[in-house]
Amino acid sequence: MSVSPLRPPQQHEEIAAHLRDEIFTGRIPAGEPLPSEADLCEQFNSSRGPVRQAMATLRAEGLISSGRGRRSLVLSNIRTESFEEILSNTAWIVNLGKAPGQVLEHYGLAPLPQHAADVLRVPGGDEAVTVQRTRTADGAPLVIESLYFHPSVTNALDGVDPEHDSIHRRLVSSGIDFNNLSRALTVHAATDNEADALDIAPGTPVIQVEMRVFDHSGRPVELAVQTYRADMITIGLNNVRGHSSPLWFEIDS
Repeated sequence: MSVSPLRPPQQHEEIAAHLRDEIFTGRIPAGEPLPSEADLCEQFNSSRGPVRQAMATLRAEGLISSGRGRRSLVLSNIRTESFEEILSNTAWIVNLGKAPGQVLEHYGLAPLPQHAADVLRVPGGDEAVTVQRTRTADGAPLVIESLYFHPSVTNALDGVDPEHDSIHRRLVSSGIDFNNLSRALTVHAATDNEADALDIAPGTPVIQVEMRVFDHSGRPVELAVQTYRADMITIGLNNVRGHSSPLWFEIDS
């Protein structure tokens, strides 16, 4: 299965990706300054606009300081996720240096469960492409994926072989615009079926992530319900003063 980017990166994304790699590998350690804007412009044959946009992205991720007339300093070398890594567990697993795999249980048209239909804003029971599989990392079961796609993208997925093809890559190449998403995390005790798929004891805590994916106009494209082994992942978030946090907390009544 291909793990190259879903779409060609823009120049500011290339610059940001290069700087992240320099930071995460320790070539620019915490406390050290980044190259100057002029040096980055020369290195990437770029104007200052894409360089400044790349720097703004890294500041929002909590990786570098604001600069304020001086060269920005590296604040943290804890890796952050790209949009593609959030959207695709394959990309995420590969970028963590592990080999992705899957145990596929279902791929194809099926009636949407009511909750998925509500999220996708279609009548309950409408048929759409759904996926049920367990993703593995270096052969170890890591996450159960339940994916539900909007009925409008059904034709774009015709002929996809989920054992070898990337579903999201096919949609992107068909013009589907994955623009923004939201995730909600909850913890519950693994059911018997979840425990069997993840090779854990029933009742073991698992982390469930419900991800809603939208296009640029806010129309829903996909609902993903992902159930992770809690003993195999760590969740973290970088924050910088002056930037709002994407993390939110609620207390269930």
